[in-house]
Amino acid sequence: MANEPIVHVVDDDPAIRDSLAFLLDTADLVSRTYESAAELLAEANSLAPGCIVTDVRMPDMNGLEMVRRLSEMGIRHPVIVMTGHADVPLAIEAVRAGVKDFIEKPFDDEALLSSIRSALADQIGTAERDGHDAEVRDRLASLSTRERQVLEGLVAGQANKVIAFDLEISPRTVEVYRANVMTKMQARSLSELVRMTILAR
Repeated sequence: MANEPIVHVVDDDPAIRDSLAFLLDTADLVSRTYESAAELLAEANSLAPGCIVTDVRMPDMNGLEMVRRLSEMGIRHPVIVMTGHADVPLAIEAVRAGVKDFIEKPFDDEALLSSIRSALADQIGTAERDGHDAEVRDRLASLSTRERQVLEGLVAGQANKVIAFDLEISPRTVEVYRANVMTKMQARSLSELVRMTILAR
């Protein structure tokens, strides 16, 4: 259908572009692929409604810089960044820059599809989102002091070992607090936890 939302996939690796296009097709989602951030930006002003899925690391311009450029141009498409484990701090910076979500590679197909469907649904109204933000703030208020300290470390992109050192507790204890935080915040993944915490502030 002409008015169907499009998933705009930006990645410099042709194999990843092809596999994502195939995955989206099997999930009945329409996609369009771009081999660089510059290619997408060149068409930004006429970009069909939908969402953008991009690798955070690309040779000429990374996903974060692309998000900033889109924002400057007034393009409000939700953006999901794919990231390797070493790039999690960069992905967290991207969330602060307005990215909707980040997915760690290798990712679960269903996790990515769920994030994409959520991004597409996000374009429909803001009242529901406002109510969700209030819920998240209530969950944040329910955390203990130590749980909040661990959460702050996670949002800053710190590894468990670094958080443990800073708080003078064992990495195992950090894992326990981290699990408690995930449960209380009702977060299914680290990316969702970081995103909801940043957006609720």
